[in-house]
Amino acid sequence: MAKDAARVARIVNETVAERRNRLDLSNCKLTTFPVALFKVMEDVLGNIQFVSLENNELNSITGSFMTNFNQLQELNFEGNFLKQLPDEVKTLKHLKTINLARNKFSVFPDQLTELTTLENINLEANEINEVPMGRLNSMPSLKLLNMKLNPLNIATQAAEQMELTFELLVTAE
Repeated sequence: MAKDAARVARIVNETVAERRNRLDLSNCKLTTFPVALFKVMEDVLGNIQFVSLENNELNSITGSFMTNFNQLQELNFEGNFLKQLPDEVKTLKHLKTINLARNKFSVFPDQLTELTTLENINLEANEINEVPMGRLNSMPSLKLLNMKLNPLNIATQAAEQMELTFELLVTAE
């Protein structure tokens, strides 16, 4: 545990010192995003455009995470235990890509449909059975929705045959 905490501290300190626009805390065994990091990173928060928290042990994400990283263009939460997103995800007005693959979502995170800049949504390998196709189809920037390895119902799978404004990836059976 101390080794993981030291690794997080090193990565954050390097990000601040080098004024990077990327924060990669993948594989750090985080169960939550440490709130204290917002204070340490306050000088660079507005510059951070990419955050990866891939392959951690996150059960939830706070609204303050979303509002502090308000310039994000890419967000990677793949391989965690997330079941939902906070409403504050709607404040990410620059977000283009979100990776929520291999989590525990059973319901499609509807807040994502309000993000007009969102181009790519990856929800592969979750537990989602219904997708709001109409709302997704009206998203102006959406190019790709990956729903592979989800227990989608027949109506959602039939939506593949609709005229979609984006590419829908589902598992062929």
